[in-house]
Amino acid sequence: MSRYRGPRLKKVRRLGALPGLTSKSPKKDLKKQSRFRRRSRYRIRLEEKQKLCFHYGLTERQLLKYVHIAGKAKGATGLVLLQLLEMRLDNILFRLGLALTIPGARQLVNHRHILVNDRIVDIPSYRCKPRDIITTKDNERSKRLIEKLVSISTRNRTKKRLQIPPYLRLKTTNGWHYKGLVNRIIDRKWVGLRIKELLVVEYYSRQT
Repeated sequence: MSRYRGPRLKKVRRLGALPGLTSKSPKKDLKKQSRFRRRSRYRIRLEEKQKLCFHYGLTERQLLKYVHIAGKAKGATGLVLLQLLEMRLDNILFRLGLALTIPGARQLVNHRHILVNDRIVDIPSYRCKPRDIITTKDNERSKRLIEKLVSISTRNRTKKRLQIPPYLRLKTTNGWHYKGLVNRIIDRKWVGLRIKELLVVEYYSRQT
């Protein structure tokens, strides 16, 4: 599966809330309407896998790679998988409120607006580590763009009563220069998506 570029609300209606893909909510929740339809075990696992792909903006190959890495690491495979995805730079920017969606955060990184530990990073999949410092580029173009995004993001988060998770911290200097800090590896309860990660692991285990 390639990276999805089609109608976003269509996926939200089928799979449920995907905050990383879009902040909009559909008028009708087709998932609720289909609750009484019997779904196969395979379809349930498939939909959980699709949630990860659409929320984090991953291709099938990328997600499979993360599953393999998580399987070789110490600890529960499902938890390690979520930690790997949550520590991606594009997701960190989204969780800090510096971008409206994960695709929007990816664009910021690709256009070289973001620095990690005072170095420009243009790879959205860059894996952040505890004590990493994330800042925005100090120029007029980046300033105007980030100010606009943060303003919209703050309004959206206020309406939905969303907060920056405790494993991250955001500071402001000079009124606009934003500085994000990664305090530690994320805990399971602060993952930004309602997901049954064990079903995703089970999906891939049955594919091999």
